[in-house]
Parts: sequence; structure tokens; C-alpha cells
Amino acid sequence: RLYQIPFGMPDCKSDESEASTLYLTGDFSAPAEFFVTLGVFSFLYSMAALVLYLRFHSLYTENTKLPFTDFCVTICFAFFWLVAAAAWGKGLSDVKAATHPSTLISSMPVCKDEGVHCSAGTTPAMGLANISVVR
Repeated sequence: RLYQIPFGMPDCKSDESEASTLYLTGDFSAPAEFFVTLGVFSFLYSMAALVLYLRFHSLYTENTKLPFTDFCVTICFAFFWLVAAAAWGKGLSDVKAATHPSTLISSMPVCKDEGVHCSAGTTPAMGLANISVVR
């Protein structure tokens, strides 16, 4: 929800150093929420399956439909995990594009004035965010 993040921008036209507020654009929370929700449900299902395997082993081995159902649910979770990882990867690349320093500078009206030179400084580190997609 980048639109909720304000940051101050100096107003170079006045002498009082007033800062105007600029808001980012974009809401990329849906892929992240889908990714996290699926991870939580996968964890809960794996704990329930572990209890079933360890506590009710005889029920699992005697019933032929239970292992097949477990297999089908596991396949569904694997497919949705792949979809969620791809969606989160796309969401992360959109967040990177929206928060790239050159994008932010181009959206600042004060940097579009003649004779004004704006520089971004350092590029933010996104290493940990990239690792979250690989997981």
C-alpha cells in the first residue's frame, strides 16, 4: 500500500523551506497477502497431516482413500505455492519499479523546474526482498 507512505519534499520556490508532501502510487499488497496466507495454510495442513501420520497411522494405512486425498491436497498446495511465488515475484518487481530513485525523482514537481538538479543518493538494498521470492 504505497499510497499510504508520505515523504516530505522541499519547496525550492519559497524562502521558508516549506516541505510539501508527496505520496507514492500503487497498491501491491494483494500478492504479498496471498503468498503469506498460502504459507500459513500450508503450515497448518502439514501439522494436521503430521498428527494424522503419527497418531492415527493405522487409520492412514487401512483406508485407501485417505492417502489419495492427502496426495491430491498436497499437489494442490504445490501448484498454488508456485502461483503465489510467481505473483509475489511480480508484485516485488512492481514495488521496486515504483520506489526506484529515478521514478521518485521524475514524479517530484520540484525537480522538473528549470535549473534544479535532483539526485537520488543511494539505491535501496532489496536483497532480503529478493530472497523472499526464492523461498
